[in-house]
Amino acid sequence: MTSKSNGLHSSPANHHSSPPAQARAEGDVEETGLSTGRSGWPLVWWREAVVGQGRGVIARLVLVLRDWASKSLHEEQQRPDPFLERFQGPELQTVAAGADNDLEDKWKIFVVDPAGDWYYRWLAVIAVPVLYNWCLLVKCIQSLQKRFLEQGLLVKDLKKLRDNYIHTLQFKLDVLSIMPTDLAYFAVGLHCPELRFNRLLRFSRMFEFFDSTETRTSHPNIFRISNLVLYILVIIHWNACIYYAISKAIGFGEDTWVYPNITDPEYGYLTREYVYCLYWSTLTLTTIGETPPPVRDEEYLFVIFDFLIGVLIFATIVGNVGSMISNMNATRAEFQAKVDAIKHYMQFRKVSKDMETKVIKWFDYLWTNKKAVDEREILKNLPDKLRAEIAINVHLETLKKVRIFQDCEAGLLVELVLKLRLQVFSPGDYICRKGDIGKEMYIIKEGKLAVVGDDGVTQYALLTAGGCFGEISILNIKGSKMGNRRTANIRSLGYSDLFCLSKEDLMEAVTEYPDARRVLEERGREILIKEGLLDESAAEESREGESMEEKLDRLSLSLDTLHTHFGRLLVEYSDAQMKLKQRITALEFKTRQQDLEDFLSDSSDSLLEDEEKGLTGGTQ
Repeated sequence: MTSKSNGLHSSPANHHSSPPAQARAEGDVEETGLSTGRSGWPLVWWREAVVGQGRGVIARLVLVLRDWASKSLHEEQQRPDPFLERFQGPELQTVAAGADNDLEDKWKIFVVDPAGDWYYRWLAVIAVPVLYNWCLLVKCIQSLQKRFLEQGLLVKDLKKLRDNYIHTLQFKLDVLSIMPTDLAYFAVGLHCPELRFNRLLRFSRMFEFFDSTETRTSHPNIFRISNLVLYILVIIHWNACIYYAISKAIGFGEDTWVYPNITDPEYGYLTREYVYCLYWSTLTLTTIGETPPPVRDEEYLFVIFDFLIGVLIFATIVGNVGSMISNMNATRAEFQAKVDAIKHYMQFRKVSKDMETKVIKWFDYLWTNKKAVDEREILKNLPDKLRAEIAINVHLETLKKVRIFQDCEAGLLVELVLKLRLQVFSPGDYICRKGDIGKEMYIIKEGKLAVVGDDGVTQYALLTAGGCFGEISILNIKGSKMGNRRTANIRSLGYSDLFCLSKEDLMEAVTEYPDARRVLEERGREILIKEGLLDESAAEESREGESMEEKLDRLSLSLDTLHTHFGRLLVEYSDAQMKLKQRITALEFKTRQQDLEDFLSDSSDSLLEDEEKGLTGGTQ
């Protein structure tokens, strides 16, 4: 017993023993102190068992109370409504399903967007998978998280993502490419690289990487040429490997066509083997020749096949390079055609040499500063929404600098930025002269303009980038002392780039924004009053003597505005009515379902009562 007690104290596991076990140990110790017999052990054991049972009851009671508290505090899950689920799209069903599973919500963080930067960088890593065999298994796991579009929405549900990937051809190729065929080396030895041919199935990822790079790069033509050169080098490399394999199968040095005998020190090391085969493959595929003639039938067949491949490669190189060069020079050729047409016209009309030189210099300035591109022609293929966003990013800050457009309605500014046109003026050109009728307003993008006198020499002011002029004349404000005529001479000092907004475009834009038109006119009057160029009495008379046509125009504008507002209200009313109908239908369905459940419960209760009565009567 002494050894037993010592064992209890020395073992670290016994520090965590249960209370009955500790009680038994203490009882043993007491028993050793009182008597050397075992007659007192049953009483001690019975006493400790009773204590243990009492503690077990308390523990079970605590567990029951804890379970009851957790259930009462836990929110009841929302019951699924099969009627409403039929009207939910796939994406809404995905969100509803994912909300019931916190684990899936956490995994949704790792869902991959195929158009994102992370996925593109990952393609760059696995584009050379020969060096990253271990990456392929990770790639297969990552492909399970790759999102796809369903009815225009990105699917994030993990189950759908897995099912979509597993049923694709790419999944089968990925599985075949990671098959551990290397294990066969234990049976056949290391001199059988054909066992790794399944790794070639990864090349689809290389093509995907090339396609993504071609759409992302700013120099697609250079990338296409580099891509073509890479393909040619890979084909030459593979052909060299096949030539070496055929030479090995026939026997090194068996004839003049195969690779020389590797027992020769000059041809026995790896570098010479690869360079020799690569040289032979290059000469054959480029159809240059000057290689040893074949001897065996299989050698003849291989050389014939190589010549056919070489002809196809040569045709592909010529066609692709010619097409790429044409694409690279397409803009230059189109611009040069315009210049040649202008030159031919000026020669035909016998334009003076000075004017011809000025026109040619203007074209040179456009081409040198990359301003020969027609923005409207380039952006015409984009949808209106994207075209408006590009115009906003390019021109909106410039348009806000105009005094009359500051704090203007955002919708009107969007309409105006789409109507801005770039104009380039040569040195000495007059943008406008004093007394001319103002039909455009100008915003200076680049260059310097001078406000000059009638002699064209005296300079009163200097306008730089960001300045604007002519905005008052295109508003045609009643009571203006200058009317809609220019009040100064403005000339370009050098080459100047100006954004132009015509009066017709402005009036067309403000037609749909009558409130903005009134704001613009009021702001223009404030500017004229500040500069002392507004005759207020004439403005009042013009408003009183407004013609019938102008009144009708204003009425038509008001009617158009009312029609627009009424159409919007009608659409909102229809949407609200539809939502209300859906809610009523859902409530009716729930009510019918609840009534059915109540009816079934009442029926079951009545049946139970009848059965109980029947049983009671039978016993009696």
